Amino acid sequence: MTFTTIKSFAEIVSQYDGFILDQFGVMHNGSESLPGSVECVKKLASMGKKLIILSNTSSPSQTALNKLPKLGFDPDLFIGAVTSGEEAGRYIKETYGTCSRASSDGHGRGRVPLVKKAIWFTWADPAVPMAFLSKCGNVQSTTNVDDADFVIAHGCNVVKAADGTGNDNILLGDFMKSADFTVIDPILEQCRRRGLPMVCANPDLIVKLPGDITAHMPGKIAQKYEAMGGDCTYFGKPHAEHFEACLRDLGLDPSKVAHVGDSLHHDIAGANDAGISSIFITGGIHCDDFDCDCKIGEMPPEDSLKQLFEKEKHTPTYVAPLFQF
Repeated sequence: MTFTTIKSFAEIVSQYDGFILDQFGVMHNGSESLPGSVECVKKLASMGKKLIILSNTSSPSQTALNKLPKLGFDPDLFIGAVTSGEEAGRYIKETYGTCSRASSDGHGRGRVPLVKKAIWFTWADPAVPMAFLSKCGNVQSTTNVDDADFVIAHGCNVVKAADGTGNDNILLGDFMKSADFTVIDPILEQCRRRGLPMVCANPDLIVKLPGDITAHMPGKIAQKYEAMGGDCTYFGKPHAEHFEACLRDLGLDPSKVAHVGDSLHHDIAGANDAGISSIFITGGIHCDDFDCDCKIGEMPPEDSLKQLFEKEKHTPTYVAPLFQF
């Protein structure tokens, strides 16, 4: 177990030409930028460092970039974004959204598009789900498991109906606050009995929201479905292909690239598997897992770090309290 603690990215910036950046817990908390992060992005970009976002958000890549200005970041400082939502949408379109059948016009010519239907766990905000669904091809949502061809774990507020009005949506109760599966379990069990495959567009299990609130995420729904015996295909970190997509876009030698993240299970594990350096931010989702009472911006004691890394079986290259320069 070997890692180095740093207070500022100034200590290591000369070693790398590019950085792959996680969003939540590193750059922002969904509502505002985290201390030092906006300035750190500007400084790295001014030094000619290439920056790309790698996120388990279920939003398409362009949607993620479009949100940056309201959080204080200039999207022009990034060469792009790779999101689990973008990759999942591409997979759904290729697998379900381009299906067709032979025409029944009596002439035996041509093909007719087929609409595939999904049980769609998603967000209540209409903008984010529709941006994702537009990437999925000829796919329609349904709340009737008997009509469905597959399942999408994209968000965790509602199961969205097809009429677009929201009147027939199935609300998922307090799942985000308390991981309460009361509403979700019966739906998943029906899907499992029918053998419906699931696509998980956001494999995160939890996220830290403003006010140090822990919210439960779609990855837990996918995890529960697998525990029931269902089949699930995941997109996003820690899967190596998403890190490889970032490396292709950066066009840099992997030895000159570092990934910055706050999740040992998704960020650090993924970077280690991809063979690139990793920088673990302690002020993110693991902030409550240390055997100490550290304030934001404070480095946990080395013994506390070692205990957590040993417990989780993932060790980063570097450890920093915040994404700051």
